[in-house]
Amino acid sequence: MSGIGGGDLKPVLPKSGQLIIEDVDDLVLCKPRLIPLKSFTLEKLEKMQRDAYQTAEKLSNQEAKH
Repeated sequence: MSGIGGGDLKPVLPKSGQLIIEDVDDLVLCKPRLIPLKSFTLEKLEKMQRDAYQTAEKLSNQEAKH
């Protein structure tokens, strides 16, 4: 795109005063966090299911003996 005068715009630097240049990093990465592969709730449900299966197995073994 061209400006109003039809020419390209040129940067203007101040001839007096201070020129402040900020060096800003584009990406700020945070420290990675380790997350568990299984959630606490899932582990709890699996334990409950295992316990229920073992209880059912014990009951079926007791009934088979009688």
